[in-house]
Amino acid sequence: MIPTTDFSIRSLLGGYDNNFTYVSTCSRSGAQVIIDAAVDVSIVTPHIHNQPWALLITHSHGDHIANIDQYIETFPKMIILGHPDTLENPGGKNFKSLEHNQSFKIGEMPWMAIHTPGHYYDSICYQMENVLFTGDTLFVGRTGRVISAKSDVADLYDSVYNKLLILPENTRIYPGHDYGDVPTITIDKNIEISPLLQATSLKDFKQKMNDYERNRKSGI
Repeated sequence: MIPTTDFSIRSLLGGYDNNFTYVSTCSRSGAQVIIDAAVDVSIVTPHIHNQPWALLITHSHGDHIANIDQYIETFPKMIILGHPDTLENPGGKNFKSLEHNQSFKIGEMPWMAIHTPGHYYDSICYQMENVLFTGDTLFVGRTGRVISAKSDVADLYDSVYNKLLILPENTRIYPGHDYGDVPTITIDKNIEISPLLQATSLKDFKQKMNDYERNRKSGI
């Protein structure tokens, strides 16, 4: 069981398409971590006390690492954490890979990396206590799409249904884009409002994804 601690989360909106960058701060140690380099670093710096300990990459789609060079230049001691198969290797010498279910600590904040391929091959969700940063794997009201060359609907189904929806129902998700009616939601409430999270099988999920794509208005 993950021990409890005190922390805050700052949600910063901007980037290419209503992207979120998050800053999580340990209230006990002051240690900070950034999730995704989606917004301009000038939006982030007012909320950084010193040097952030790490930048967590949810996946390497361009909008989520768009400003990574700015972040590295501004915070040169910061390490970059992401998937071991990320081809772009964002962060250069500062990059360190995380295995599936690998735990790590930032200040007094306990983290877990959960590999969730599907929307993209190198997607990672980051769990910290009852909080889950989901990137583009899971949004408010739906899952991510599977339209990239390295997307896979079966992988997405496995990631969402066998890795994320089994987490405690009060786990609160913080997605990579502001696409829902609210910016953040608990897993149980998300299941209630999303047909894509109510599939009975992979076949059913594929059908629901096809229905979503036919009726989609906007969003990734």
